[in-house]
Amino acid sequence: MTADVGARTSDLIVLGGARQNNLKGVDLRIPKHRLTVFTGVSGSGKSSVVFGTIAVESQRQLNETFPWFIRNRLPRYERPDARIIENLSTAVVIDQRPVGGNARSTVGTMTEINPILRVLFSRHGRPGAGHSHAYSFNDPRGMCEECQGLGTTVRLDLGRLLDEDKSLNEGAIGFPAFAPGTFLWQLYAESGLFDPDLPIREFSEADRELLLYGSGFTVDRAGRNGVYKNAYEGIALRFDRRYLKDGLDALKGKERAAVERVVVKGPCPVCGGARLNQAALASRIDGDNIADYAALEISELIPRLTRIDAPTVKPVAEAAVAALRDVEAVGLGYLSLARETSTLSGGEAQRLKVVRHLRSSLTDLTYIFDEPSVGLHPRDVRRMSDLLRALRDKGNTVLVVEHDRTVIEGADHVIDMGPGAGTDGGEVIYEGSVEGLRRSGTPTGRSLLTVPGLKGTYRTPTGTLPIRDADLHNLRNISVGVPTGVLTCVTGVAGSGKSTLISRVFTAQHPQAVVVDQSAIGVSTRSTPATYLDIMDAVRRLFARASGTDPGLFSFNSAGACPECQGRGCIETDLAFLDPVTTVCERCAGLRYNDEALRHAFHGRTIAGVLAMTADEAHGFFDDARIRARLSLLREVGLGYLTLGQPLSTLSGGERQRLKLAHRLRETGVVYVFDEPTTGLHMADTRRLLGLFDRLVDGGNTVIVIEHDLDVVKYADWVIDLGPEAGRHGGRVLYEGTPDGLLTVEESHTGRCLADDLRRAGHATSR
Repeated sequence: MTADVGARTSDLIVLGGARQNNLKGVDLRIPKHRLTVFTGVSGSGKSSVVFGTIAVESQRQLNETFPWFIRNRLPRYERPDARIIENLSTAVVIDQRPVGGNARSTVGTMTEINPILRVLFSRHGRPGAGHSHAYSFNDPRGMCEECQGLGTTVRLDLGRLLDEDKSLNEGAIGFPAFAPGTFLWQLYAESGLFDPDLPIREFSEADRELLLYGSGFTVDRAGRNGVYKNAYEGIALRFDRRYLKDGLDALKGKERAAVERVVVKGPCPVCGGARLNQAALASRIDGDNIADYAALEISELIPRLTRIDAPTVKPVAEAAVAALRDVEAVGLGYLSLARETSTLSGGEAQRLKVVRHLRSSLTDLTYIFDEPSVGLHPRDVRRMSDLLRALRDKGNTVLVVEHDRTVIEGADHVIDMGPGAGTDGGEVIYEGSVEGLRRSGTPTGRSLLTVPGLKGTYRTPTGTLPIRDADLHNLRNISVGVPTGVLTCVTGVAGSGKSTLISRVFTAQHPQAVVVDQSAIGVSTRSTPATYLDIMDAVRRLFARASGTDPGLFSFNSAGACPECQGRGCIETDLAFLDPVTTVCERCAGLRYNDEALRHAFHGRTIAGVLAMTADEAHGFFDDARIRARLSLLREVGLGYLTLGQPLSTLSGGERQRLKLAHRLRETGVVYVFDEPTTGLHMADTRRLLGLFDRLVDGGNTVIVIEHDLDVVKYADWVIDLGPEAGRHGGRVLYEGTPDGLLTVEESHTGRCLADDLRRAGHATSR
């Protein structure tokens, strides 16, 4: 369906004159209660419309409905740069950020399936442990007293803390807070209790016990203004109280890193990692306790619960099964309820967020998704598309930023942004039906029409990099050879063992490999492409040499910073209970630099003028070989339109991924490992990426790609397919060889999806 010209205004989200980031006065009328997909090349302005404008304004206006006291404690949102934003409903943003959480947050708590199981056991478990709270590891009535419900214990390793061959004066206590000369060191070395020059190994048993566990008295300590009396506490007692009592999550930065070097973490010796006290663990249903249920894969737990038919609890068991089937439906049946949420990938976390909202009875919301296909095998993308439509059918508006063909083709309405990226984008170049998009001639339309087939001709490997006896996580003692001198694609459903095999085992056995993964890059307003690619130092030296001044003068983080905005280029005004207001700095006009820095020029350009240049322009401006080489890499990954001084916080996810790629490219003879490099990339950008892989391989490198994108699979020289399913039902190599041979592997979901993709596009297939 498309937006009806005669539709009531109240049935449309109206956007007028939007200029957020690179948007050029965008006007839109988005149909409500429909599934609208925003498409366009990476950096074209999709996220600026959906997240930077619609989502932010919806959340900002929702916050305005709360009293001032509450608003002052909520996140602050500045009004987006748009003339009109009307007819918004409450927005629920489901992005790719990992859900994080502490050690007490699990899949079971996040999906709220754990409370259902607790009710089940409180009514049906024998012997009963009490109310449902007695089965919660986050409640004092149910948690293991030893580990406080964490399932693990962290204890001080005295062998790591103490160097017994050293004396106290020589620094025997290997922890910064106890270093010689510190206050704590004085309590032991200058207390008169011990010989500070005697190695710890030669202490008597009594002195050693006193050093580690003594307490209950005071000692004298010399200070600047005399002698002080301080309570004595043994090293081990003090360390446990100060650093371990509240858990490692309470520690930050260098302090946590120092503590982790001298402690040992392992399963709780009392509960065995189950997190619960003995009363809860003794309560069972058909021989299983609640921790046994939580440890099972979700696909294994479902049949256990379906066998429960006692009339008093059958509805409870059915509620749990319904919730578990929702998780299984998004391809996460391989997870267990005990899995900590901090270990989930962005794609896994995003799908769990969807599941949680599917069971909500709220309607007329606006659900906003950031590439829900990320991390999904093509088989599971279809499942995700069904979930998006289910949210729509409950009476909600669903807005999706997406590049995947399957998701786009399932849309009621499409808005295509472009025509290019950065300053070349920011315009609506098509709005309407999917069929109309195919005929539109836009980059997205052309990509939907021209689905590539198999490459057909494949490079010959120059050798093999073996993986031997891989048995980490769900891998089943795999031994497989990764060919060198070619492009290898490692495939399989999510959870089949791809990342474990390559990112963990392969890189451990071949540490020379260069890994380009999906970890975050710094995205502060002070980080720019120039700083990230390490060319700013060279640029500053050129300016310093030309002007006879210090290089620091040409840094907006140092001596060259505008004194008014401290090099930010803008000033954010906190208006207490009102929304913050950001304005361009009047003194430097947003250039970030002070007058002294802007008085100097290099080849006719000020430092601010250089940072305003695109990578394409700067490549022709500089003669310095190192600068040009780095800029060439930026251009090669399709980011030549970025300005050198653009804050990384304004880049899209796809742009950040490619920036990281440009940073890691090296010379010949390198083994590259890429973990889902098409994340955030438009279909046209994926083709550009494949061209880059060609250059790397043809230049004498080996490229290994963990990927779900079928266009990449079809372009590979070699495929290693894992499966057949996820979790314990995966971990096997189903196929090794050229992509065409994968079509004949019956148990391969990748082969089946590849054949379907080729058939739909009119390409021949033997399957």
